[in-house]
Amino acid sequence: MCGIIAGVSYRNILRVLLSGLKKLEYRGYDSCGVATLTNSKLTRYRTVSRVEVLEQEIFNHPELPGTIGIAHTRWATHGAPEIRNTHPHLSHNAIAIVHNGIIENFEEIKHQLLQKGYVFESDTDTEVIVHLIHSFYKGNLFVAFSQAMLLLKGAYAVAIMTKDEPQKIMAARFGAPLVLGIGKNENFVASDPVALSGVTEKFVYLENGDLAELSPDSYQVFQRNEFVFVPVNRPVTKITAQENSVSLEGFTHYMEKEIYEQPSAVSNTIQALSGFAPEAYGFNAPDFFKKLNRILIIACGTSYYSGLVAKYWIEKIAKVHCNVEIASEYRYRESVPDPQCLVVAISQSGETADTLAALQHAKNQGMEMSLAICNVATSSLVKETEAHFITKAGTEIGVASTKAFTTQLIALYGLAVCIADIKNRLEQSKDYILDRLSEIPSLLKEVLSHRGAIEEWAQDFSNALNSIYLGRGQLYPVALEGALKLKEISYIHAEGYPSGELKHGPLALVDKMLPVLVIAPSNSLIEKVKSNIQEVKARKGRLYVLTNDESILESSTKNFHVIQLPKTHEDLESLVYTVPLQLLAYITATIKGTDVDKPRNLAKSVTVE
Repeated sequence: MCGIIAGVSYRNILRVLLSGLKKLEYRGYDSCGVATLTNSKLTRYRTVSRVEVLEQEIFNHPELPGTIGIAHTRWATHGAPEIRNTHPHLSHNAIAIVHNGIIENFEEIKHQLLQKGYVFESDTDTEVIVHLIHSFYKGNLFVAFSQAMLLLKGAYAVAIMTKDEPQKIMAARFGAPLVLGIGKNENFVASDPVALSGVTEKFVYLENGDLAELSPDSYQVFQRNEFVFVPVNRPVTKITAQENSVSLEGFTHYMEKEIYEQPSAVSNTIQALSGFAPEAYGFNAPDFFKKLNRILIIACGTSYYSGLVAKYWIEKIAKVHCNVEIASEYRYRESVPDPQCLVVAISQSGETADTLAALQHAKNQGMEMSLAICNVATSSLVKETEAHFITKAGTEIGVASTKAFTTQLIALYGLAVCIADIKNRLEQSKDYILDRLSEIPSLLKEVLSHRGAIEEWAQDFSNALNSIYLGRGQLYPVALEGALKLKEISYIHAEGYPSGELKHGPLALVDKMLPVLVIAPSNSLIEKVKSNIQEVKARKGRLYVLTNDESILESSTKNFHVIQLPKTHEDLESLVYTVPLQLLAYITATIKGTDVDKPRNLAKSVTVE
């Protein structure tokens, strides 16, 4: 849940490190730091503020620049966000380390190191690693580093350097993403290729258990084999720099930009379905679709809500039983395995620790048919599943997911159609369904044109302490997602409920101060939703209704606010009604003045349990 960038070169790389930290800010952090080696001396700066504060402090002190350095953005796990817990950590001013992940056996190792006389300045598990490496160091960093890595349990991505070997960086990866950036007369390590955008286009993705040694002129990857590390070749991947993906292009925030990118992102993802060809989900997907008798979806957060929507589609269109599990819960409970179950794992980053662990748990139970819905083709999730569909959302920087959610919905809708087709259960032609789906991008553009009305709603929501979101059918998960967005970035408490559950508890909260947002398209459940609206009106609740129903549109009053949305097929309403909720959360947060792209306590890529 943090960011790493490190490099070794013949030039001063300080600005590369700081630029990389800025590009990694989207991952979420509460402190940051950098260390370089200059004249055989390790120099370090750290702050519990933003990268620009770190940058200003550094450039006020000329002693820091160097040709080798490591840098980090930290999201606190072990130890509060204080300077003493901020990376990089040092051991005897000789070895410096940055680390993502959690070391599960750090207390045991720490006890051993305390007995050897090591003094700990922080509460972090990371400091245990650097002291452990120092305890093994006898003049060969590779040997000391590899010995230490063999003792660690948990998940980690690590980069280190020492003043005694001034042209060498060591890195290791187990359960947390790490990539090498290959340059000319310089080489780098980063959590994400985006950190090195504009620096290099050549990348080597480390696999679980890999260790890497870098100098300005060379690099070598080593694969763990029992208790030793042996050299191995990993493919070099070329990623053309896409500066536009990490620039605001005139928008105020990345979240705003990404909300407005949804029509094109959705259109691109629809094209990737290749007319609902099963092979779009992988060469072995058609075989999986024929054999499966049920589906298990595992995911977290926003991805979990996309899975809840998919359950409606899969059971309605494909006539296949579908269960949706929160990944962090699924792996810790007793469940009944089924070898004919297709496990669908959903994650924007493909590095979500709980989802990866839940996938492994399912495999260990004998459920070997697996499929990833993911936005990153090079991610751990894609590598660890038998089939996959890569959404075409493009780089998503804002912590609160927007275009990743809607493109996941497209991928999951396509999955339902493909399974139905291959099992001969499709009730309409694929061409007809595709025509219907292809209308969505233009409908999303129409939805975005209602920004003015949504701004008026946002003024009201910004003054609220709590709110309720209601939806029925596939729009219940959309209500959950809309409430989550408001919580994430505006810090206003919000809860999503099935509309029919209103009278089973939440109605007690309704009064003239509580905003109640109702998702009410004119579909087969509209009369039920109208009854729920009346329940709120009777308690003098403040209603905010998204609808295309004529009778509701005519009911707008002072405490009954309505926005008219375009009509679409009932199966696809979740896509159309998601976007205004995202925009409402975004505008509300800007009114309140919160840090929209980097909300407190949250991270973009949740790589720890």
